[in-house]
Amino acid sequence: MIVPMKKASIFMLDATREASLEKLREVGVLHIERKTISSDNLSKLIDRKNKAESALGILGNYKIDKKAVRSPAAGEHVSAHVIELIDKRKSLQERLILNGKEISRVEKWGNFTPSALKELSAAGVEIIPYELSDKAYAALTDEIRFIVLGKGKNSVYGVAIGAEIEGEQPFVLPEYSLSELNDKALDIKTRLQDIEVQLGKLAYKKETIKAELALLKEQIEFETARAGVEDMGTGEVAITRVSGYAPEETVGALKRAAAENGWALLIDDPKEEDKPPTLVRNNAFVRLIQPLFSFLGTVPGYREYDISFSYLLFFCLFFAMIFGDAAYGIILLGITLIVGAGYKKKSGKFPDAVKLFALLSCCTIVWGALNGAWFAIDYERLPAFLKALVLPQFNSSVALSPFPGVLKTLLQIPADQPANTAYWNVQFLCFTVAIIQLVWAHIKNIKNLLPSLVAVAQLGWLVMMIGLYFLVLSMLLQVALPGFAVYLIGSGLFAYFIFANQTGGNFGVNIGKSFANFLPTFLNAVSSFADIISYIRLFAVGLAGSSIAQSFNSMALGGGLSGSVGSVILKLFAACLILAFGHSLNIVMNALSVIVHGVRLNLLEYAGNHLGMEWSGYSYTPFALQQKEKGQV
Repeated sequence: MIVPMKKASIFMLDATREASLEKLREVGVLHIERKTISSDNLSKLIDRKNKAESALGILGNYKIDKKAVRSPAAGEHVSAHVIELIDKRKSLQERLILNGKEISRVEKWGNFTPSALKELSAAGVEIIPYELSDKAYAALTDEIRFIVLGKGKNSVYGVAIGAEIEGEQPFVLPEYSLSELNDKALDIKTRLQDIEVQLGKLAYKKETIKAELALLKEQIEFETARAGVEDMGTGEVAITRVSGYAPEETVGALKRAAAENGWALLIDDPKEEDKPPTLVRNNAFVRLIQPLFSFLGTVPGYREYDISFSYLLFFCLFFAMIFGDAAYGIILLGITLIVGAGYKKKSGKFPDAVKLFALLSCCTIVWGALNGAWFAIDYERLPAFLKALVLPQFNSSVALSPFPGVLKTLLQIPADQPANTAYWNVQFLCFTVAIIQLVWAHIKNIKNLLPSLVAVAQLGWLVMMIGLYFLVLSMLLQVALPGFAVYLIGSGLFAYFIFANQTGGNFGVNIGKSFANFLPTFLNAVSSFADIISYIRLFAVGLAGSSIAQSFNSMALGGGLSGSVGSVILKLFAACLILAFGHSLNIVMNALSVIVHGVRLNLLEYAGNHLGMEWSGYSYTPFALQQKEKGQV
């Protein structure tokens, strides 16, 4: 659920601004309204924070050297030293590149001293180096004295004696000889290695820099709050104000702090134009979906819905249907438990992200077991105890059980229609899940809009959705379209047009406003029809994954294992490699499909198109002391 917020304004003496902010931070419940502010001190703190983050990112590439000498340097000094070393490394790397280019340019001339040629020229002996194309060299006359020193692929290089060659550019002499350039390259590489050693020795300071970062973030937050305090005018007594939002249940703590510190406190409900932060609070089970929201960066607006429970419920089903294979689920569960054990060893508890993956893995195992999907092995080859877990309606290799009579009558399925094949059943399930989730969305809208007449418009849209569901079944699953479906679609749209704009004022005028938007509404109805069909992706992606797995199985085992012992061993080894690669690739592709398709159905079709959510919120982050400063970090 989204926790209700109160808007709070605290008035304090400007003379006690910093002390009051310290007290307010100790209370730790007020989310201060963010404003665009700037100050020299804030700029310096942000610069230090950026350097510390850069230093931490750099040292993250180095393993801790347990033999390194521990120095008591503060985090700020470590960060500055790391940045200085990196700047030096960058400069040396640029010099090494330039030096390498110069070596490549002159190495074919051999090791000569450039200054010696300059001395000869000063003494009256002109020796001018050239690199000529084959065509230019062939065009030289006998009058030009040219000594060839070597030949390249399409060029000739040598020296002209006594005079320059007209129309040709002399070779630019290097500043240093080839041996000197090589010595410089060696020196630069030695210095680069020394920098790497120094960075490796500083790796153990990562925790120090982390502590510095935590402190800097608090200092930045405090400085932002201090600089963002509003001046309420100057007079004999200067007053300042801090505004923000606090959860409704924490107002008591603010009132006590105001009484103890002599602040004036104004508490009010957020106005329509206000944009309070969002604090979502759920039980331990529903909270499992929060790591996914954090990964996606989605926060519901304060006045939007908390869909954590429904999102978790449907996402588990989508994940299981896309992966589709119980063996994959067991692999994912094993990896999850291993990673979770590592986290538990460090922090003493399993993170919610680990618990979420464990739940998703278990759902995949259950779905795969019901379908008889174990590494896409043929049903006939499965052990008896795995066959016993299969639900006949979802596996075409199992003897079909009669389709439920009530559904058969309701859907008006002809006897000659394939209404009980595995593929038909899974597609039917996809569309049924679609209508359940989308109807759920409109029920939430109705509940939210009551007692407004606009709720009736949402009820009309819900009725129309049910009619569209039967239309989808008719078009894609060859189910006879029941007569009442057309009435559901028509009456639902009619109710929507009548009540969509009944927010007050003249009833007839509001109806006219609705019909003025006929085209957009009609297009939305078509979009809703497409949204139901969109859920077929669960079947399609799951089928694609199964087909890929079967293809790799055929590649690995299709040739059999006959032949000599050596041949059998070689074939078995190749089969193991193909199976390992193929199924690993399939797992990765399924994971991508979950992000593309499973997340999309929840965020776009369900939350976006039918709940109208824009995910326009931002998280509640109270002005609070996260880490008490203990001396110097």
